[in-house]
Amino acid sequence: MRWTLPNTLTALRLLAAPGLAVMFLYFSRPLADWFALLLFVSAAITDWFDGYIARAWSLESKLGAMLDPIADKAMVVIALMVIVGYSSMSPWLVLPATFILFREVFVSGLREYLGDVAGTLRVTKLAKWKTTFQMIAIAVLFAQGVFEHYLAVTVIELDPRQVSAILSGDSADVHGLLWKEQGMTWAGHIGLTLLWIAATLTLITGWDYFTKALPHLQEER
Repeated sequence: MRWTLPNTLTALRLLAAPGLAVMFLYFSRPLADWFALLLFVSAAITDWFDGYIARAWSLESKLGAMLDPIADKAMVVIALMVIVGYSSMSPWLVLPATFILFREVFVSGLREYLGDVAGTLRVTKLAKWKTTFQMIAIAVLFAQGVFEHYLAVTVIELDPRQVSAILSGDSADVHGLLWKEQGMTWAGHIGLTLLWIAATLTLITGWDYFTKALPHLQEER
């Protein structure tokens, strides 16, 4: 095994994955949301850099090829678990998250079963786009959590009638209620849209991997 710079970045990304959940155990919101957002974005950036450096400097290795998809899956799975766990369990969020988690488990099981011939399930360009949409969607949904918390803190300090007057435009928004509400709403809509796109690509690539694996699943006669 070679511990090159790309491999080190990938290993750090893998170690950062459980840190997303730890943030919400040891920090109160919105600090937990901020830390999770910064940690996830930093990890997503290293995902691009380690691949670029490995190709540009000819530092590709078997260790990196093994760790990279594991780190990506760990980041996505744990991040979705945290987001769903701290959400209102809306089906618009739970369903795409379920599709993504199911596909990751299914494809990982296929690769494990195929063993030496798992190379037939090479990562496609569509699968890379799937990962990109997943990363962006999750980052935006973490940002929604930041807006949501600041909005909740502001609303608690105000009279309900005052909140209604501000949101309807009948009262001056000296507390920044509108931009927090709009930030939460837009981040939610954009994040869910991107997550559904990612889920669609997830199902398409999962089916593609399954059809490629079918010849190796035939019973011998």
